Amino acid sequence: MKRVSRNHGFTLVELLVVIAIIGILVGLLLPAVQAAREAARRMSCGNNMKQAGLAIHNFESTYKYIHGSERDIPLAEQPTPSNPYGQTATFGTLFHLLPYIEQGTIYDMFDKKRSYVDPVNMPPAYGTINKTAQSPISAYICPSTPGDPPSDYGPYFQANGLPLGSIVLPRTDYIPLKGIHSSLASCAAMTTGSTKNGMLGVTNTVTGWKIKFAEVTDGLSNTICLAELAGKQNTYFRGKKTLGVGFTTVPTFAGFGLQLNSFYGDHNTARQIRGYSGANLNNIIEAGCSSINIINESGLYSFHPGGAQVVMGDGSVTFISQTTSSVVLASQITRNGGETTTTE
Repeated sequence: MKRVSRNHGFTLVELLVVIAIIGILVGLLLPAVQAAREAARRMSCGNNMKQAGLAIHNFESTYKYIHGSERDIPLAEQPTPSNPYGQTATFGTLFHLLPYIEQGTIYDMFDKKRSYVDPVNMPPAYGTINKTAQSPISAYICPSTPGDPPSDYGPYFQANGLPLGSIVLPRTDYIPLKGIHSSLASCAAMTTGSTKNGMLGVTNTVTGWKIKFAEVTDGLSNTICLAELAGKQNTYFRGKKTLGVGFTTVPTFAGFGLQLNSFYGDHNTARQIRGYSGANLNNIIEAGCSSINIINESGLYSFHPGGAQVVMGDGSVTFISQTTSSVVLASQITRNGGETTTTE
């Protein structure tokens, strides 16, 4: 008798079981892959911040001071022709670090005795500035931040009667800290109100813009110098981009779109850190006692889960949890408050 051989295939039930197992494995694998990618991005972000911290120390080694967050040119030293827009504030701290992060070519394109809001310094069609100066500085961009476009200050100037067209300026995800806002000070039981005694804060912008390490009496390792405030020129609230467009003055989730203070050379990039409630969609800057990952307006803000990275005065980079208390955070921002609290 002949034996009949039969080719056995998979039944429908078996195929469904295999597909279900594959789906479960993919579901388990994807979060791990995403977490690994974010870990790599966060490490790259920290390396950028470390580079900025080293640049601060190299600057200080050269000049024996750090360039503070703000400087105004005295009337007697202002160049001619004068700025038709009346701005006397020059570039902020991050701009002056350019030669120390291998960006001296861009640094040399600008007139440092003039404001960035000056026809001589405004790209693309003024003075010595060209397209190169509009290129982003990779060391000032965190890879975890969404790929938002560069900052365009043109709409703001047009809204104020200066039809200058598009003025594209490279943004930064890192900011100098100049002090604490009264909203955070009250949460930290400080009675001084808003301060400018952050490590790079300047009280007298004409004569007091040179900050010496000796002024950081709380200790360089205890004082935050630079911090993440990512995502500008757009406005983000609790990880989501707001729906507003333009430079509105209505700070709601649906009506607070673009922001200034996003160009790395803008002295207003430096912030007094606020305290936010984070609970009111109709007022996303409502005062409260949370300062990390609420809104990227005047608080520490990153796209890393759980907190944000900062550069301490000694050049080290550390991660601060978004649950850090107001008392601890405020003590780490002030350079001469007499506190010795460490980051959590």
